[in-house]
Amino acid sequence: MDRRTFLLSSTAFSLTAAAADAPMPMTTLGKTGMRISRITVGGYHMRTKGEDEGVRIIHRAIDLGVNMFDSAALYHDGASDITYGKALEGGLRQKIHLMTKAHKYTAADSMQQLETSLRSMRTDYLDLWCCHQVSTQAEVDQILAPGGSLETFVKAKQQGKVRHIGFTGHHDPAVHQRLLAAFDGWETVQHPVNLIDPHYLSFIKNVLPKVRARGMGLLAMKSNAIGGITGHGIASIDECLRFTWSQNIDTLVSGMTTVTELEHNVAACKAFQPMSAAEQTALLERTKAGVHGSKVESYKVEEGSAGCRVHRDGEAV
Repeated sequence: MDRRTFLLSSTAFSLTAAAADAPMPMTTLGKTGMRISRITVGGYHMRTKGEDEGVRIIHRAIDLGVNMFDSAALYHDGASDITYGKALEGGLRQKIHLMTKAHKYTAADSMQQLETSLRSMRTDYLDLWCCHQVSTQAEVDQILAPGGSLETFVKAKQQGKVRHIGFTGHHDPAVHQRLLAAFDGWETVQHPVNLIDPHYLSFIKNVLPKVRARGMGLLAMKSNAIGGITGHGIASIDECLRFTWSQNIDTLVSGMTTVTELEHNVAACKAFQPMSAAEQTALLERTKAGVHGSKVESYKVEEGSAGCRVHRDGEAV
């Protein structure tokens, strides 16, 4: 029995019939106006055990009330996008909100990625298209420069190929802050939100308030730091989920590799009760006293620091 299976079997959250039938908590994704579920299926983990399991996860998620689904051109060399194309046949595409991402930062390359994603996903539009995993100031320079991918994001929205646009990243809050300052047309931001983030290069402290002040949608990710939090025995999966949902976010993009993991996280979402301020303070005091920083959040290292290496989505931790 692996660690995740043990943690699931020992938790209070299980998908009973009542939980399955309970309404899905919904919210509005910032100024996009989209009504979305408070949990989003993460496109990388969905596909890690193959296409058939990915399709089962997507179909079961829809049955349980999830209506927001994440992907990226980078994930599994495009196979995650392809899996959505197969899973959403027969009218399911019209029942959900679909997002994917482009990790190429020139106008020409990002447009090519968009066209490929649309073909792979068998759709003529995306509900949300994001500039993926922007990690360095050099990448920001490329995105914003003449002939950069920002031109394609604006054009794709004007053409109706995408309804809304945003960006994602997990490396350094300074990168997010610069993208926010450079262009007011972004509608969503995706970044890490977890119970050790406040102790090192914090997105919760440095980015999240700016996103919300501008009325933008906030998609949280890495609630378990790619397994680093439970792997180091810092907190349980359920503590991770509850802390992240207790922050000022719209939805949690959650990595789930099996239907069992999906059902557990959906049950946690439906049963969610916010942590009080006192509970959060106590939890953060506890996690600050333990291991944190890049030893746990391996994707988060300040640019220019010794040994700095940019973690790319899909890499082994």
